[in-house]
Amino acid sequence: MLRRDRPTSSPVTAPEAVTATAEPVTVTVARDVRADQRETFERWAADVLGQAAEFPGNLGTSLLRPGPGSTRYHLVYRFADGESLARWERSAERRTALARVEHLTESVDYARVAGLDSFFTALTPARPGPRWKLTVLTTAAVFVITLAFQLLVSPHVASWPLPARLLLSAVVVVVLLGHVVMPRLTRWFAPWLRRRR
Repeated sequence: MLRRDRPTSSPVTAPEAVTATAEPVTVTVARDVRADQRETFERWAADVLGQAAEFPGNLGTSLLRPGPGSTRYHLVYRFADGESLARWERSAERRTALARVEHLTESVDYARVAGLDSFFTALTPARPGPRWKLTVLTTAAVFVITLAFQLLVSPHVASWPLPARLLLSAVVVVVLLGHVVMPRLTRWFAPWLRRRR
């Protein structure tokens, strides 16, 4: 699920559809910061990301600074589910933080991605990297998880019917991929994923 909102003076709040989401959700807030306010904005960003990181269900936060010739910062929040995200977005801490940032920025874009699509959003919302790199990283992750499953789990369920073994394997791979392996790999390999010729 992906949503983008153009500049608005009122806080962006999670809609009910996202509140009901039971899978990881990544939110990216892109702000064009006034040239003379960048230092103040970075202090504000560190504060608000630190507050979000302490909320139940938060899986990580990050700040992506603008490239050459750009004024656009990206604040990235990842939550375990829509309910956790909604608690943060409706919190008094967030409302207070938003009131402090309005005069520092000129425009804001808001993007929200849920489920497996959220693996790579912590890198950069618009350009997560070449698709072949994402494919290589995902394939490597699936290979390692599947190999570990075959070595550690399969011998203990060899007597199970084939459909049951395949179902267990699929559940283990998807859960580990989405909640454990890919969030870490995309963070560790972020420089390589973003690097372009």
